[in-house]
Amino acid sequence: MSATKPPPLLIVEDDLALQKQIKWSLDGWESVTAHDRDSALVAMRRHNPAVVTMDLGLPPDPDSTSEGFKLLEQLLDADPNVKVIVLTGQNDQANALKAIALGAYDFFSKPFEPELLNLTIARAYRVWELQTENQRLQQMHQPDALAGLITRDAAMLKIARTIEKVAPSDATVMLLGESGTGKEVLAQGLHQASRRKGKFVAINCAAIPENLLESELFGYEKGAFTGAAKTTPGKIETAHGGTLFLDEIGDLPAALQSKLLRFLQERKVERLGARQEIPIDVRVVCATHQDLQQQIRDGRFREDLYYRLAEIVVQIPPLRERQGDAVLLAHAFLRRFAQEQRRSLSFTDEALTAIDRHPWPGNVRQLLNVVKRAAIMAESNRVGCDDLGLPVPAPADPAAADADTLDLRTVRERAERAAVVAALARTNDNIAKAAELLGVSRPTLYDLLNRLAIKT
Repeated sequence: MSATKPPPLLIVEDDLALQKQIKWSLDGWESVTAHDRDSALVAMRRHNPAVVTMDLGLPPDPDSTSEGFKLLEQLLDADPNVKVIVLTGQNDQANALKAIALGAYDFFSKPFEPELLNLTIARAYRVWELQTENQRLQQMHQPDALAGLITRDAAMLKIARTIEKVAPSDATVMLLGESGTGKEVLAQGLHQASRRKGKFVAINCAAIPENLLESELFGYEKGAFTGAAKTTPGKIETAHGGTLFLDEIGDLPAALQSKLLRFLQERKVERLGARQEIPIDVRVVCATHQDLQQQIRDGRFREDLYYRLAEIVVQIPPLRERQGDAVLLAHAFLRRFAQEQRRSLSFTDEALTAIDRHPWPGNVRQLLNVVKRAAIMAESNRVGCDDLGLPVPAPADPAAADADTLDLRTVRERAERAAVVAALARTNDNIAKAAELLGVSRPTLYDLLNRLAIKT
């Protein structure tokens, strides 16, 4: 789909006659060659190949696999996304499995079938393209205020645009969504995109006992109650000039609902034990995973308070409904944890499929914890389903499990759909700008829209 030419294939083989034979059998790919570890590393730095085929037996000791395994590790250290296909002898199954454990994409026994190797290389290139596209979409320009938001989903990108529009105003914003969907990330982005110079102050209404919550919110004077040894401003007062984030607003006790409503009407607070009110200039953002309309019907949440808080309502979709986001976020989290541990880590193809298919009831927070645990516990640099604690995924279409061409077509269509939807969302459905973003012509984009049944 992209007009950009893919990086070359690197062929590492010390037998020059066999090297020429391999290059000839793979003539459908632009390729460069190397005959030992040093020349392979030079080619890696110069050409940045996406796929490498390599023999494990390399000079100065071609009868041993030590040079080959060392090169494999160095290639993956240089670029964790490179797909290395190891070529081994007929009776070298143990070393082939060891190579896979170290991060090789696949292995073939010599002599190999050129058609099968070509097909495997094609699939390796496609996986590399998908990972590169994920990274490109992640790194596409977003306002600094939303730098913490990693998404390619059209609905989430529209939410980001809503946040950008609302940020300069003083409108009170209510963020609704399941636990772990990123409500606080959006609240912080809203604050950073605003003109406010004060602090972002967050308080979880469900995490503080009811008898302490009032003093936490409104503050207290010295001697207001037993243990009040000094005058202490509350969270509302601390947020003066900035943003107050009330998380889990649905758990706010009834008595404090009345007091919060009065503050929102008058924009003044009165500390516990005080006799004067303090004017406060603050932007209020609240969030909850609960159904506030049902709570209003049940008499557990004030309707007048709801309408004060819900000047702008943003409904955040769960992770399972965000197309492509689970894999995109998983890659970002794995890179972060790999850097923290100074390791080179990447997901297996099965792991990526499992991540994409899992429902993630705990949403982004659950995914973050799963990837963090896997990054710590993984014994090799390839994170698999066992490391993630996810079941190995069955083929999407059992009847076509061995039909490689159909599988490639399915993968390609999914990648194309995700990229087109993201481009349209980022350009507000502007066909010309979306085509430019994707690097295709407008007629080509129209063809894609028709073929993929995407409505604009």
